[in-house]
Amino acid sequence: MPLIHFGNFTVTSQVFHLTPLTYALVNLKPLLPGHVLVIPRRVTPRLSDLSEAEVKDLFLTVQRVGRMVERVYNASSLNIAIQDGADAGQSVPHVHAHIIPRKNADLDERGGADAIYGMLEGEEGDIGSHLRHRPVGRPKFPRVDEGARQPRSEAEMAEEAQRLALEIEKTQ
Repeated sequence: MPLIHFGNFTVTSQVFHLTPLTYALVNLKPLLPGHVLVIPRRVTPRLSDLSEAEVKDLFLTVQRVGRMVERVYNASSLNIAIQDGADAGQSVPHVHAHIIPRKNADLDERGGADAIYGMLEGEEGDIGSHLRHRPVGRPKFPRVDEGARQPRSEAEMAEEAQRLALEIEKTQ
């Protein structure tokens, strides 16, 4: 597989699905189990910067990956979100769609289903910050915060990416 970049970050080992224009990867610090990203291969900050072919491929990939993660993580619904620009909360200047599998009452202890939006916009959803603080050449990520949701190791993400790569083949 060629080197894959998310903004300035190399994320090749996290990729589980690749099309000519788009890829899907497992998340460094998922908000909920199964939280993945779908990203155009061309690094561009805004949705409006994508070509018609890139937009079509992005959303067809979001649809396919969404079906797969909903099945694999036994979810009943999905949150699909694009933070289009820095003022919308985008932490890496590269278009990306969050796909977050959801279950009934999964965020009741955080205030209900809509708590996911605050999580996306807050420190928990700041992927760029976590990627910037990732050490190069080490097997584990440093502790970023004292919360229950810790960054995952390269090995953990690679294992999930391999498992999801097999699962995506089962999804039309």
